[in-house]
Amino acid sequence: MAWLPDRVRRGGVLTLLLVCLALVAAVSVYDAQLSGRVRWAGFTALAPVVAGALLPFWPTLVVGAVALGTNLIIYGLLPSDVTFVSRLFAVGIVAIGVTLGITVCRVRLDREQRVRGLTIARERLSLLTVASQQVGSTLDVSRTAQELADVAVPRLADFVCVDLFDPVLRGEEPEPGPVHGPLRLRRVAQQSVLEGVPEAVVAPGDVAHYPEEYILSRCLAEGRAVREPMRLAGDRLPEWLELDPKRAEHARKFGFNSGIAVPLRARGTTMGVAVFIRHQRQEPFDDDDLLLAEEVCARAAVCVDNARRYTHEHRTALTLQRSMLPRRLPRLAAVDVATRYLPAGGQAGVGGDWYDVIQLSGARVALVVGDVVGHGLYATATMGRLRSAVRTLADIDLPPDELLTHLDDVMIRLRAETEQDSPGGGFSATCLYAVYDPVSRACTVARAGHPLPALVLPEGRVDQIELPAGPPLGIGGLPFESAELLLPEDSVLVMFTNGLLESRSDGTTGGIAELREALSQPVTSLESACDALLKTMLQEGPRDDVALLLARTHALDTAHVATWDVTPSPEAVATARELATGQLAEWGLAEAAFTTELVVSELVTNAIRHAGGPIQLRVIREHGLICEVSDGSSTSPHLRRARVYDESGRGLFIVAQLTERWGTRQTSSGKTIWAEFSPDAPLPV
Repeated sequence: MAWLPDRVRRGGVLTLLLVCLALVAAVSVYDAQLSGRVRWAGFTALAPVVAGALLPFWPTLVVGAVALGTNLIIYGLLPSDVTFVSRLFAVGIVAIGVTLGITVCRVRLDREQRVRGLTIARERLSLLTVASQQVGSTLDVSRTAQELADVAVPRLADFVCVDLFDPVLRGEEPEPGPVHGPLRLRRVAQQSVLEGVPEAVVAPGDVAHYPEEYILSRCLAEGRAVREPMRLAGDRLPEWLELDPKRAEHARKFGFNSGIAVPLRARGTTMGVAVFIRHQRQEPFDDDDLLLAEEVCARAAVCVDNARRYTHEHRTALTLQRSMLPRRLPRLAAVDVATRYLPAGGQAGVGGDWYDVIQLSGARVALVVGDVVGHGLYATATMGRLRSAVRTLADIDLPPDELLTHLDDVMIRLRAETEQDSPGGGFSATCLYAVYDPVSRACTVARAGHPLPALVLPEGRVDQIELPAGPPLGIGGLPFESAELLLPEDSVLVMFTNGLLESRSDGTTGGIAELREALSQPVTSLESACDALLKTMLQEGPRDDVALLLARTHALDTAHVATWDVTPSPEAVATARELATGQLAEWGLAEAAFTTELVVSELVTNAIRHAGGPIQLRVIREHGLICEVSDGSSTSPHLRRARVYDESGRGLFIVAQLTERWGTRQTSSGKTIWAEFSPDAPLPV
């Protein structure tokens, strides 16, 4: 009757019920004989009706047959004192009751089947809704795969595992499918109705190997979902499952009965496979379950591919960021340095934080920490350009405030060039620039909208260095000012970006207080100090990029520095050579005397001839030798190549050939020409 309309079925049942009641009433009033045995036939007819309302079809049919057969014997054959009409009524009532009971049973079962189908459809629709809401909540590949497994258990399967190709986890695009032959996949996620996922043979993060005949291998080779029984007649396992003894053992132990393997494929890329297995529920997967698994995996595959693409872009930006940071810090006598860079967690992306340590003339060192506002490749590229600009400006020995002024102009030009293409229509940056001189122990610092640095004194006290406020780079129009302070030897200068403070949930003020508390703790080295500081300040992980630079200062005393005033006369050149070579002999560097004599002779001669007094000669012993000659002229010399018959113009050329680096820096009273070379360096041929 399932093919009949609901209205017809309801009308038929009602008609049979009315006929049954009419016959019962007719039998009850027909004859006085019905007050005896025959009258009970009306009540016998109720048994099949009740059975049809409560029991399945076959038990209802048995109850009806028994009731009809019993009624025929009792009311149709045995009694001799009952009229034919009464017998006919009695048998007819039961026959109608049986018919009504079977009809009621069929209608009820049909309705139950429809309700069950609607319930299953509703559950499957609910699963799709939950999958759309919960899968892909983050841009992490492993987390997205785990969300797929969590959604499918226990709504669809009792055990789910997700295996991906290794390139997907690195953000790379795997080879396009189909994939043939044995598989080597990485177990990324798994879930089970049993605590601890005991069905799994492979732990998350391990490599899983599958034979060519295995269900996963066939799934990826055919490029479609595959549904297979995992339990055959006689409690046997399929041949493909017997190929892996360990997995076959788990299948027997937990009673696997059905499995589905679905390829995770999106935008033409096959990233892995998801496997669904039932062992607690006895009913195997059907075609509707296969379609549901395909739909859920299709949506999850898009989310996994989005996470893969984000991972690729994030790694690209991070690689670009790290490539623009110093690969190897210089070994300097002025400071010991430890640095850290942490990219932002979550979906913030890589930013434009950077640090740098720049070797300057005169054994000095420049310490730089900066932060480009924003995240992404624009911020990273801008950071690289600013770092290059800082190094270029530092090479000409500009004071910190002047350097920030020029850097501000660079930032304004960069913003004008890329304003239409950059996200947000522009950007700015902050910077902290410090120059430390180990000879005088003076540190000159200037900042452009950057957090104030901290200073850890040798006795352990932590102070915050107060500096004049400067606007962020790219604003323009406002001047920058610097401050100079004298640092005790073994002081630690702490420079950082605002990500170290903004990662605190209690705000910047609390972050500074905790920063000072963390820096006051005793540590064994600068490296351990960096680790301890980051662990204390970033307990919840970095919300923004963090660049950290710690520098322990050293001083160069008279055992490393020798200074002489030189009389501005030609006779003083020989005296300067003797003083320099004598000092080298005291330092045990007599092998460098020849080069030092030539350099000192040329620099002092140029100062006497072209500049005039006061003239000062200084020799610094660092990792190499540094010769400096200061004079009262602000005119900087230029290297030129003398022609064959020229009698002058070869001095700086000789200095450049004998030394590793040379240059000029302006001072408050004139300029200083310096040259640096290694004592054991061979002479040029």
